[in-house]
Amino acid sequence: MAIESPSTSTAPAASPPVASVPPRLSGRARLVLFVLCAAQFMVALDFSVLNVALPVLGKDLGLSTTGLQWAITAFALPSGGFLLLFGRIADLYGRRRLFLAGLTVFGSSSLLATLAWDPASFLAGRALQGLGAAVIVPTGMSLLTTTFPEGPLRDRALGISGTLLSLGFTVGMVAGGVLTDTLGWRSTMGLLALASAVVLVPAPKVLEESRTTDRPRLDVPGAVSVTGGLLALIYALSTAAERGFGGADVLVTLVLGVTLLAAFVVVESRSAAPLVSLPMLRRRTVAFGNLGGLLTFSMMSTVVFVLTLYLQEVLDLSPFATGLVFGVQGVLSVVAGMYAPKVIGRIGARRTLALSLLGQGLFIGALLGLGTESGVWLATAAVSLASMCHLGAIIAYGLTVTSGIPNEQQGLATGLVTTTQQVGLTVGIPLLGVLATTQDTLFDGVRTVVAVAGAVLLAAGAAVAAGLRRS
Repeated sequence: MAIESPSTSTAPAASPPVASVPPRLSGRARLVLFVLCAAQFMVALDFSVLNVALPVLGKDLGLSTTGLQWAITAFALPSGGFLLLFGRIADLYGRRRLFLAGLTVFGSSSLLATLAWDPASFLAGRALQGLGAAVIVPTGMSLLTTTFPEGPLRDRALGISGTLLSLGFTVGMVAGGVLTDTLGWRSTMGLLALASAVVLVPAPKVLEESRTTDRPRLDVPGAVSVTGGLLALIYALSTAAERGFGGADVLVTLVLGVTLLAAFVVVESRSAAPLVSLPMLRRRTVAFGNLGGLLTFSMMSTVVFVLTLYLQEVLDLSPFATGLVFGVQGVLSVVAGMYAPKVIGRIGARRTLALSLLGQGLFIGALLGLGTESGVWLATAAVSLASMCHLGAIIAYGLTVTSGIPNEQQGLATGLVTTTQQVGLTVGIPLLGVLATTQDTLFDGVRTVVAVAGAVLLAAGAAVAAGLRRS
């Protein structure tokens, strides 16, 4: 990929040295960045665009209240469960090839969900959407990190990608309500089908193939154990959000998930060509970077979820007014995404990650000042400032985890990064959502979630700062 730098002429001997000018993206590199970031935005949009439409969708298709959770779970299971597997397959057989295949699956399954005629066809479309997302996310990230060299260009590219990832979740919440009110719930899925087509048209022309030079055998036992473990764990947590942790299926799948993931560690320690290199996981940058990423995604998505309930059900705001609150959050997230790479350039990705987690925890903690009669302005300010810190954490943890990793392992490293993202988005609401729904009132539940999320992030910031200082 061509990266252009402004040419510099030789300065006269008496003149001071000419300051070096940061390299610029070539026109082709800009197109690559558009394709990859648009794909990430599209997947993030899918996590939230359907939420507001669920009641209408259930009445139209005949899905019961209990069955509605599967509209979300059917997507979350494959999108979180298959990420590591597809990240490694892409390393071996071609990242571009799998990225295009993932876009095709995602677009066609979005069309299926748009045209669904019964619950089975809709849920099949959602599951295939999740499978497509599990291909798009790790391959897109590894194409990005192998296209843009480590340094200012990669910082800038990851900054844009992280901004759009966070913005996609927020835009999805606002767009879902507007589209459902004006065009019906099917338009939310139609939007995703259209978006995938927009990305798929230029992608084959601008993306170059990327894969490892050697072709080791795929670690099948590792792939089966980690995929099965993630699927079981995500199912258990998603189901617990609806029925609590007392159900037999929840307990069985929870134990099964933990057992399979433990087996995965044993398998990888003995495999000649492991799916996940345990020495890589022992790198402090990988371990603590992913810890920060997991907690920033899981806590922020949960806080946004409970704030949506608080604004509409406690303060009686309309969906449109609630959308404006998160619209402010989205705008400030874009601003944070623009300036985060500059901050990282000055103080480093590791320090930025720790400080961002601490700031996010403090601003979320400020939400404890919300009341039952007023709180719109506090909610708007606190969640927006927390989101700015959240963006800093997203960009910094991606850089922390992938820095210093050779190109042949970038798919593995970015697979870990994106698995952390998707698992964080998936498990946060089920875990803390139980706290919100088991309190005496919704307001008490919101305060409990806010207190726990703030405390977790403050502890995470301290742990990341201590862990990365010694690496």
